[in-house]
Amino acid sequence: MGIEHEVVIYIKEPPDEKTLRGMVKGLEDPVENLVRKDSLFKKLELVPEDYVGNPDKVVEILVKHKQLLQRPVVVKGSKAIIGRPKDRIVTFLS
Repeated sequence: MGIEHEVVIYIKEPPDEKTLRGMVKGLEDPVENLVRKDSLFKKLELVPEDYVGNPDKVVEILVKHKQLLQRPVVVKGSKAIIGRPKDRIVTFLS
């Protein structure tokens, strides 16, 4: 698309609490969608309902377990989206 961008590899450079709070604040998706409900989530015996509409809990779990961060997250200015499906990214950046 010819847009200048920065790619952050979240495993090597996980977002800190401040960065996550900024993402959550500008997120155009439900905050609970930032948390992957995968095998790690189940292994940790987490409850999906605990994260619904609860930005503090979302940030807390993502600081503790960076692998649970849903990706890609696309940030533009103060707004953010989860880039799934991929065509959302083009619309968001346009």
